[in-house]
Amino acid sequence: MPNMSMVKNEMPSQDPNVRNKNFLEVALGYTEEQALDEAARCLNCKTRNCVSGCPVQIQIPDFIKEVAAGNFEEAYQIISRSSSLPAVCGRVCPQESQCEGKCVRGIKGEPVAIGRLERFVADYHNAHSTEAAVKPESNGHKVAVIGSGPSGLTCAGDLAKKGYEVTVFEALHLAGGVLVYGIPEFRLPKAIVQKEIDGLKELGVKIETNMVIGKVLSIDELMEEYGFEAVFIGSGAGLPRFMNIPGENLKGVYSANEFLTRVNLMKAYKDDNTTPIQHAKKVAVVGGGNVAMDAARCAKRLGAEEVYIVYRRSEEELPARKEEVEHAKEEGIIFKLLTNPVEVLEGENGFVGAVKCQEMELGEPDASGRRRPVAKEGSEFEIPVDCVIMSIGTSPNPLIKSTTKGLETQKWGGIIVQEDTGLTSREGVYAGGDAVTGAATVILAMGAGKTAAKSIDEYLSSK
Repeated sequence: MPNMSMVKNEMPSQDPNVRNKNFLEVALGYTEEQALDEAARCLNCKTRNCVSGCPVQIQIPDFIKEVAAGNFEEAYQIISRSSSLPAVCGRVCPQESQCEGKCVRGIKGEPVAIGRLERFVADYHNAHSTEAAVKPESNGHKVAVIGSGPSGLTCAGDLAKKGYEVTVFEALHLAGGVLVYGIPEFRLPKAIVQKEIDGLKELGVKIETNMVIGKVLSIDELMEEYGFEAVFIGSGAGLPRFMNIPGENLKGVYSANEFLTRVNLMKAYKDDNTTPIQHAKKVAVVGGGNVAMDAARCAKRLGAEEVYIVYRRSEEELPARKEEVEHAKEEGIIFKLLTNPVEVLEGENGFVGAVKCQEMELGEPDASGRRRPVAKEGSEFEIPVDCVIMSIGTSPNPLIKSTTKGLETQKWGGIIVQEDTGLTSREGVYAGGDAVTGAATVILAMGAGKTAAKSIDEYLSSK
């Protein structure tokens, strides 16, 4: 019998006043009983709108049907045919605007908790499976993948399953890209990311760390001297943006990239770690996306007494996931909305002392369709803080563009590709993820990696 409850099974989680002092995972995951009950809410529609909302085309009704029958491993196998990172996607994908956003159960109630079920299935597999992946027979073709974030890992995994000899080149000392340096431990435990990477290694994927392509080697050298027949660029968008307001060069002003990298990749939150980071008392995070929520929640866990989200539009326009906003509020993050910083003020010894802001109001829609924030005259005020974290976006690093012959990019740095193939202006060179679009979601980057892997396979098969 279908479960016709209008609401999802609630996700068990740590108490907000406990979790805002530790870096353990906030969401605890469904029990088997909850997973079975939630799976029974799926109507197994003939028209699979949820699948059309998934960038990697997971056969969602099929895997949920297996969950409802208690066949959790079979459910995992169905997911893994489309996704190389199910345990990751079940945690960080914006399901509410993708698969769950198209679920018919959401018309009169809440949609089926597809993301929570995906996480449950992946966690069940990781806890119970003892079989190593089988490395396919080599087809003799070599492909280089630049960057080990979600697009690079997806592309590498799809090609490895087809027998390609894939080498992933990662600039940092640890593979995982934004999954390890950007997303906090309390949202995505790094052991889970490592488990997914280990699975790719079992398929034969080689990972070379501390390899800054454009510095150590160029794409031209990879293809002309090292025998790689195709290259996928999944190097992300790690170049931070600033507001260019007075005071941004003061001590205590971070980009969100730097702050989160110190916390997540370098483990600055651990008592015995030597990575320097400011344990501020009052913090302002400028921006309203998921990265801003991550930075604010990390600052709270590092001991800040007051943490502000400073965002120039209203709550309706916040780009962060609704769940992340709710979690931040529960943990005591203070939202200063319709507020725009105009200057960072100096305190003692060259450190931040306050951030001067202006109140805003929403005017006519801008080119993006969102109402443009307009400053109110005479509305300036100060927020006393000793740390400011800028989280207003990132762009691709120009290093690869400047060292690769014939690679065309947008004015803002994004690599130009054919949308349906991922092919760049250079033969045999493909790109996807944030290096093409600018900062976006994990699942969209994965979709781009899948598209490029399919195109590379067709390209090399025809040679």
